[in-house]
Amino acid sequence: MTLLTALSIAASSEAHAYVDHWPQAFKHNIGLLLFGDVGTGKFFLAGCIANTLLDQDVPVPAILARLYGTFGEDRTAFLDNLGDYDLLIIDDLGVERNTKYALEQMFSIIDSRYRCNKPLIVTTNLKSDEMKHPPDLTHARIYDRILERCTPILFAGKNFQEDNATSTKAAARQIITSSTARHRQAVTEKGEL
Repeated sequence: MTLLTALSIAASSEAHAYVDHWPQAFKHNIGLLLFGDVGTGKFFLAGCIANTLLDQDVPVPAILARLYGTFGEDRTAFLDNLGDYDLLIIDDLGVERNTKYALEQMFSIIDSRYRCNKPLIVTTNLKSDEMKHPPDLTHARIYDRILERCTPILFAGKNFQEDNATSTKAAARQIITSSTARHRQAVTEKGEL
């Protein structure tokens, strides 16, 4: 079973509806909150949405990894330019460092999208209850804006990354075993030890 066929039918249907009605979603600043356990296909589905919208000439950056590798003036320019995009994807909300500076940066990004009425797609492993009852005011400010503007879609079920890891290990074992067997045969034929 492939990841695409195994994803929740509801999540897949909602993603299709989002893309099919993108002009209305954009006009009304409607985003998506894809939440659930690790490896359940959240970023995969966000990527499918992004690719489909990119094919329609809608620029869609995914920022979290890029944000961590950017410093100083480059970081400021990068953050300032995020408002230029019609849709922004924030991957793995909640895994950023829990420093005051990191949380301020995350709030700044989300608040900027909020104020300019541009949608977000956010993926997270946080539970719904964690977002509805944050530990402090800083997190509350971030989560409240997301929950106001993003439709939550739960991803439940099996961890596809574990299945992929199992398949990768089996393929690696097969490669190593067959390579080792060929090497032994070659050594034996040469009469070497």
